[in-house]
Amino acid sequence: MLEEKVLETISKYYLVESGDKIVLGVSGGPDSISMLNLFHKFINDGTLNCGICVAHINHGLRENANGDELYVKNYCENRNIPFYVLHANVGELSKEKKRGLEETGRMVRYEFFEKVMKETESNKIAIAHNNNDKVETIIMNALRGSGLAGLKGIEPKMKHYIRPLIECTRDEIENYCGINSLDPRHDETNDENEYTRNKIRNIVIPYIKEEFNPNIINTFNRLSEIVKEDIDFVNLITRNTYEKLVIEEINLPDSNDYNREKPSEITLRLKEFNKEEQLIQKRLILYSIEKIFGDTHEIEKVNIDDIIKLCNRGIGNKFLMPNKKTKIVIKNKNIVIMSVI
Repeated sequence: MLEEKVLETISKYYLVESGDKIVLGVSGGPDSISMLNLFHKFINDGTLNCGICVAHINHGLRENANGDELYVKNYCENRNIPFYVLHANVGELSKEKKRGLEETGRMVRYEFFEKVMKETESNKIAIAHNNNDKVETIIMNALRGSGLAGLKGIEPKMKHYIRPLIECTRDEIENYCGINSLDPRHDETNDENEYTRNKIRNIVIPYIKEEFNPNIINTFNRLSEIVKEDIDFVNLITRNTYEKLVIEEINLPDSNDYNREKPSEITLRLKEFNKEEQLIQKRLILYSIEKIFGDTHEIEKVNIDDIIKLCNRGIGNKFLMPNKKTKIVIKNKNIVIMSVI
């Protein structure tokens, strides 16, 4: 049953701890309304000791958007669950920011989730990604030429984001909705094959199931688990090596006196860096950049290769700027990785 599977995922990855306050991102579709219904049940029967509130975004893109909002609002009001909604014109914002609709919509969602988390003094955000979403992401990443990290797919937990349904299939979720008479909303744009994810969901995966491997979802999950084990080991080596090489950390986001108006810096020992295997050198650069920005900040393979060449030469006061916000400097026989304000 879905309930047991979700509880097993929560327990296995320590997604929910006693006293947590969690923002649930709920669109009204099968995945998110199942997640909300499960949390409500688990809290009421004492299985989970946590508080929840719901964040819903009306993107202003679909005729049925207002109906989705009303559906989620009514569910929450009938069960005394705090409900927060954002009305956003994603179409206009997409043009203004010169970004795609998908990317803009994602940016708006996560910014709103973070805002609600802060306003409600919550400590976690729950997203209703399922197992099929994870496999679709792996295929998308592979088609884009991703490294190992992309083949890991969507993780159950990353920082304060949790995904309790990540080990449940779409079929299991839809079956749960039927059994519990949830009558979820349907996003008709998921049926359109205009976007890459929809093409993978509606064309590529069904074709692979029919022609090559009917168990493709399980197969990609096994791949994900194997890749994760390898990445976890490399990450452990990277963290240990970083601790040996780091000289100074200045104004990092996780420090108590962090000031976003000032640049952040990490200084590493150049000589020791150049003695490491190239794989670890690459990981050290990405690890340092992630500590400064919270992610790898759109640093690509060609950028990493250029940075390593710069470090290997190690001559004079040289620098690189892989993008407008990131600067790598070689000075005083050290590597300085910094943000640019």
